[in-house]
Amino acid sequence: MVTAIQNTQVLLLAAVLLAACLAKLTVRERAAEAPDHVHGVPVPAGHARLSALRRSRGMTVGLGIGEGALGLALLVTSHLSVRLATTVAFAAATWVVGELRVRRPDAGCGCFGALSSKKVDRRSVLRAMLFTCAAVVSLGAPHAGVEVLRDVPAQVGLLFAVELVLFVALSPELAVLAGRPGLPRKGVPCDRRRSPVRETYARLYASPAWAEHENAIGSAVPLDVWREGCWRFVAFPGRVGERDVEIVFAVSTSERSRAVRSAVVAASSPEVSASVQPILGRVQ
Repeated sequence: MVTAIQNTQVLLLAAVLLAACLAKLTVRERAAEAPDHVHGVPVPAGHARLSALRRSRGMTVGLGIGEGALGLALLVTSHLSVRLATTVAFAAATWVVGELRVRRPDAGCGCFGALSSKKVDRRSVLRAMLFTCAAVVSLGAPHAGVEVLRDVPAQVGLLFAVELVLFVALSPELAVLAGRPGLPRKGVPCDRRRSPVRETYARLYASPAWAEHENAIGSAVPLDVWREGCWRFVAFPGRVGERDVEIVFAVSTSERSRAVRSAVVAASSPEVSASVQPILGRVQ
């Protein structure tokens, strides 16, 4: 029974590493969800470095190739050096995910490339810890993955299926994959779609409208944030020439649309919401 458990971990780790490699090489990263600067103030360097692996395409490809090579090595050889390298790799990944969970959860863990863009939560940390434990258990496995696959015992097959189900349950990447463009899905009307505020800020900071008015904005803290139908409005204090103003951005809450519009209104305006109606008129 102990041998069956050890052999199962070899198959599981090989499958995970090959899946991570395939995801990193084939699914390209979308635009960064968290800006490096907020109103000219840089994100702390230590925090930014924690998400550098996920944002860098070159580093992502390099990691994917390394993971693929390690996964193939687990299948073709039972050499201890391969098992030790796998254990070290998963232990390092666990440390990185834990740090991201504390310091930069919004950046995603990048475990499966662009599919791992959702906020790092307890599931991600638990999954990494379980893989590290599996790597430790696999150190004593007597067979390589291919040898196990040639004659899969019933115990190994059942245990592998159970662990695979657990892996799926702990993987938010499947929901991201199901929601990517080109795959069949049921659409949600934009006025009823759940749109987190952090998504609004990500779209806003990446937009030309923000770049146009950023130097005129007087504070990184908005005066007001509210939602109307398919749009979320964010109002900032600003100054144009000698005049105090409010710069209002309308950010689409639609899943596919990244439209952002802006308007400059007088700071003394009693009804800012009425002043932004021309924004809606231009985009409806």
